[in-house]
Amino acid sequence: MLGFLLARAGVDVYVLEKHNDFLRDFRGDTIHSSTLELMHELGLLEEFLKIPHQKVLELAGQVGGESVTLADFTHLPTRCKFLAFMPQWDFLNFIAEKGKAFSRFHLKMNAEVIDIVEENGLITGVRAKTRDGEIEIRADLIVGADGRRSTLRERAELQVINLGAPMDVMWLRLSKLPGDPRQTFGHVEAGKIFVMLDREQYWQCAYVIPKGSAGEVRERGLAAFRQEIAQLSPFLGERVEELRDWKDISLLTVAVDRLSEWSRPGLLCIGDAAHAMSPIGGVGINLAIQDAVAAANILAPIFMEGRPSEAELSEVQRRREFPTRATQRMQTIVQNHVLARVLSSDQPISLPWPLKLFQRWPFLRRIPARIIGVGFRPEHIKTSAVGEA
Repeated sequence: MLGFLLARAGVDVYVLEKHNDFLRDFRGDTIHSSTLELMHELGLLEEFLKIPHQKVLELAGQVGGESVTLADFTHLPTRCKFLAFMPQWDFLNFIAEKGKAFSRFHLKMNAEVIDIVEENGLITGVRAKTRDGEIEIRADLIVGADGRRSTLRERAELQVINLGAPMDVMWLRLSKLPGDPRQTFGHVEAGKIFVMLDREQYWQCAYVIPKGSAGEVRERGLAAFRQEIAQLSPFLGERVEELRDWKDISLLTVAVDRLSEWSRPGLLCIGDAAHAMSPIGGVGINLAIQDAVAAANILAPIFMEGRPSEAELSEVQRRREFPTRATQRMQTIVQNHVLARVLSSDQPISLPWPLKLFQRWPFLRRIPARIIGVGFRPEHIKTSAVGEA
């Protein structure tokens, strides 16, 4: 997204992608209203929404035997009053194709960045491994957008503040039938949390487990794992038998962290490379997009004059640090005071009193909807297109 916005503003950009394509299972697929608003500001929303997706108007859950609607997105102050579930590879392919319309956008696939190039304390380029051998690319700015296991932030020795996470997630996929509920929801029982995302043709499911306990789950056996899922969502019936091997289940090791400094001279980190988010709320991809927009707004005019200074790079962090900290604060509160207690409990779970208020006063559902769908300090497109190829 940052590469697209900078090229659109007239800046020469090289985007290096490690893989041959963007096709990955169980990546963040939740496109929030804030991101859809940016698509509108770019004049791309109508075309973007032609890509197959599922609209989510509300989030619901079941705690013990009680059901509750947790968030209602239909009142958001945005053009699209819903969340969209869309495979991330479709989203990335769309942005890449739009980037290619600009002659200054260069996307190189099969290029894995393995190290930085540094001269007298200034990061001036990267070395990458490709099918044709190792290459070196020099640039006025290197952007680390390479995720929570960022090679760039490691090579640059940027300090990581680990906020901790009490859980991991086992992702799986089960078929969907016409009589199934038509909503995204979660089911909470003593010691168990199971979330089902409606992907129209199938259910994308998250089985939340205590941190580091994946080995214990596997030791109990696949039959026991299938039985636990069937108990949490009985309507799935025999569909749990679709899980024939542990290879059908992907483990996400949850991390919540952030860099104390997002930049060094010649280097800026954004997205998960700067702040790994919990899967709570599905906000990660949308926070990363907001980072990209803020970085483009701040840096595009500077590139017209030359290389950004260290102070100018720090301005991106100053702009995005509050929404990052506020979002992570909300996530860690939910993790430590709700999820951790549920996962460690062996007593029957009942609906906590704050959620009972959501049943009594439905307008309260707008609060979590606003935090999830729009977030803290949403960004807006301020750069202009300067010409196409």
